[in-house]
Amino acid sequence: MISHKKHIIKYFESGIKDIKNFKMGIEHEKFLFDRKTNKRADYPTIKKMFLLLNEFGWKPIIEKQNVIGLQKKGKSITLEPGNQIELSGDILSNIHEACSESHDYLFELQQVTKKLDLKIVSSGFDPISKLDEVPNNPKQRYEVMTKDMPEGGALSLDMMYRTCGTQLNLDYNSEEDFIKKFKVINSIVPISIALFANSSIVEKKNSGYMSYRSNVWQETSRGGLPEAFFDNMNFEKYADFSINFPLLFIQNNKEYLSGKNYTFLDFMNEKISEVGNRLPTEGDLTTHLSTIFTENRLKKYIELRSMDTCGWDCLCAGPAFNTGILYGNLDETYELISKWDKNKIINAYLEAPKKGFNTELMGKDLLHWSSILLNISKKGLEKRDVLNKSNENEAKFLGHLERLIENKTTNADHMLKKFSKNENLNDLYDK
Repeated sequence: MISHKKHIIKYFESGIKDIKNFKMGIEHEKFLFDRKTNKRADYPTIKKMFLLLNEFGWKPIIEKQNVIGLQKKGKSITLEPGNQIELSGDILSNIHEACSESHDYLFELQQVTKKLDLKIVSSGFDPISKLDEVPNNPKQRYEVMTKDMPEGGALSLDMMYRTCGTQLNLDYNSEEDFIKKFKVINSIVPISIALFANSSIVEKKNSGYMSYRSNVWQETSRGGLPEAFFDNMNFEKYADFSINFPLLFIQNNKEYLSGKNYTFLDFMNEKISEVGNRLPTEGDLTTHLSTIFTENRLKKYIELRSMDTCGWDCLCAGPAFNTGILYGNLDETYELISKWDKNKIINAYLEAPKKGFNTELMGKDLLHWSSILLNISKKGLEKRDVLNKSNENEAKFLGHLERLIENKTTNADHMLKKFSKNENLNDLYDK
């Protein structure tokens, strides 16, 4: 049971791993559309797709007699509120393995979507649908979230129903290592937004943003980039942050209850009568930490959350970029960002969704910083020297980003160009 702050600190400490045991996990979300109607896939169609995926060894995850996801060994496929599907990958050792996993998953997905005449869209924001056109599903927690989330952020429902992102989970080997990594990843959020921007089309029009998804997340309840994250955030400080953070929902006897009137501290102080004034379990803590929707967050690992979903050509680039920095070349990156002013970082964070590479940070644009960080990452991946069967190291996955920086364009620019050419929505489907 979690009755004291020290229990939460101990929880974070339990995530400490020896460097030689560092792993990674990738999560990425996709939109599914009916090819004939350009409408988002509804829940009955998703169920058919899940049934077809059983042929590849995926087993159903059931909630109150409804299929809400699939699992296979250490992987899972889950449903987001608007029937976006998310692959949560296995715990793996390197980018070669992670990229191979994503490739296998997308191959399987393509086989079953073809049979159902569905098309996959890899975009950070739904380029086609209005909010009221997006179907939902019977996953219980989303009913509570749909009701409560808008109270804290104007675009919270857009976040739930119309965004897709790529997340990366990485380890730490000490509290000091966590502090350095957390400061680095929060400092480079504006660069991540600009570099992985891929949501410029909204409701079939130019949104005026490079990453409309990031704009939405800035206007989402429980999201953002807190100033406190730049002040050498350690385990105790993050425990304080999470304890005083409002609850989103509480799972009790397989039911999901609104937590909007309580903080986790109330839970720890046995003040929630709706659950019999019981103490929270470690499972309750895990749930709470996973409903803090900041740009980065701490569990028993660090989760990076600032990248738009993108197509196959760049899917592996984001994890490779961050792995090179955090696992391969942390000290050089830390020295670089230590010279940056947190207020200027936050200002760049607020401007980056609209301005992309043209956003200014510390007197230079984000294209400049992207180039520097890419070189740092490349050196880090080369230093790791993890080879595939062709004797190539993980730096091979940075090629997409190298081309973007060389051409001074992002996926968002390509999306705009491709769509505006003939306004053909089919151009936005994954090939």
